[in-house]
Amino acid sequence: MHSTPTPNDNLLEEIVRLRDDLRKSDRRVAEVVLDRPEEVVAMTLARLAKAAEVSEPTVIRFCAAIGCEGFRDLRVRLARSLAFARTTSHTAISDADDLPGIVTKIFDFNLSNLNWAQSRLDVERIGAAVDLLAAAQRIEFLGFGASGIVARDAQQKFPLFGVPCGAPSDAHQMFMTAGMLQLGDAAVAISNTGQTREIVSAMATAYARGAATVGITGQAESPLTRHCDVTLVVETLENTDLYTPTVSRLSHLVVIDILSTAVSLRRGDAHHDRVARMKTELARLRGGR
Repeated sequence: MHSTPTPNDNLLEEIVRLRDDLRKSDRRVAEVVLDRPEEVVAMTLARLAKAAEVSEPTVIRFCAAIGCEGFRDLRVRLARSLAFARTTSHTAISDADDLPGIVTKIFDFNLSNLNWAQSRLDVERIGAAVDLLAAAQRIEFLGFGASGIVARDAQQKFPLFGVPCGAPSDAHQMFMTAGMLQLGDAAVAISNTGQTREIVSAMATAYARGAATVGITGQAESPLTRHCDVTLVVETLENTDLYTPTVSRLSHLVVIDILSTAVSLRRGDAHHDRVARMKTELARLRGGR
C-alpha cells in the first residue's frame, strides 16, 4: 500500500497513481472522480456516493486514502487540480499565436512549472545538501547544455557559497577536475535526465575520491543518483514540444538560488560583511553610488 500522498496541486495525478492500491469500493469513487471531475467539484457527498453506487462513509474513506482531509478538501483540491491542468494544457505554442499570446503562454507555463516543482521539492533533502555545501572547502558544479548554464550561474554565486567554486564546461576538464577533488570538497551535478554520460562519469570519480556529492535532477532513480550523497529531485513539466521553453533550467536555477542563499546564511556576520562590501564595490564599478 502506498503511503499517504503529500498535498499538491494535481490531485487527479495522485488518484491515478494510487488507484490500483485502493479498495474495490474506493476505486468506484475514483473512477467517477476521474471520469467526471468537473461535475464532482459541484457535487454533494450524497450525490457522489450515489453516482459511485457506494455509501457516504465509503466516500469519506476514499478521501482519506488519497490524502484529503474530508469531502470538502477533496472538492477544493480537485478544483485546484482542474485549474492547474487547464493552465498547463492550454500553453502549447503554435505558429498561429500572435506575440501577446506567446508572451502569456510562456509566462503561464513557467509559473505553473515552478509551482509544480515547489510542491514536490523535499525540503529535508535541501537541508542535507546545504549541510554538505556549507562544510565544503571547494565546490565544483557540473552540467552540459541547458544544465551547463545552471552550473555557470552557480559558479558566479561563489561569494554567497563563501568558498572557491568552479564550473568546467569541457568533458575532459570536467573529468580532470573531478579527479582532483578530495575529502572536504563537494561536487554538484545538474542533469534533468540524470543520464548524461560525461556528468555521470565525473560524479562517479568525485564520489570515489571522497568528495561530497549533490545531484540536481528530474529523476528519482538514474545512473547519476547512484553517485550522489544527496539527490534533489526537481520534477518539472518538461516536454519535447518544438516551441516549449526549457522549464527544467528555470527550476534548477531557482534551486541553486535556494542553496546559495541558505549556505550564505550559515556563514556568519564576517562573511555577510564581506559580501556587502563586495556588492558596494561592484555597484561602484557599474557607475552606481
